[in-house]
Amino acid sequence: MTQRKYGDDFAVGDIYRTGRITVTETHVVNWAGLTGDFYPLHMDRVYAEATQFGERLAHGPLIFALAVGLVAQSGIGDDAVIAWLGVDNMRMRAPVKIDDTVMVIVKVKSQEVTSNPKKGVQTWLYSVQNQRDETVMTFDYKMMFHLRGDSPGPT
Repeated sequence: MTQRKYGDDFAVGDIYRTGRITVTETHVVNWAGLTGDFYPLHMDRVYAEATQFGERLAHGPLIFALAVGLVAQSGIGDDAVIAWLGVDNMRMRAPVKIDDTVMVIVKVKSQEVTSNPKKGVQTWLYSVQNQRDETVMTFDYKMMFHLRGDSPGPT
């Protein structure tokens, strides 16, 4: 199989946008069933209406999962990605309500070559936005990438 993309194809400061998805009640109910997170703010309409939000909210980890999925579906990283290494600095900036529509803006934040010149590590800043262009979640997503191998080693 021929490699289509490499980590070298991304430069610090590059920005990418994904498609969108509307967060439905089905997403919220299925997420609760998968995770066992039946917290009333997500599942109990009467309870949620009495909170400062006035309605049920989507689970924060669900929004994280949807963001990762939107980036994967977009093909930005394509076959350049070897492995996910972790996430840092995750913050929920605003609530996501049922029927909100979200998308992700990805910014290449940092990159480095490992001791193996054919592998590199990059951190991408994910900013999840709703249909009102409000940032609802941010996090740094760290991945290992295939490199062409013609980059200098670590400095």
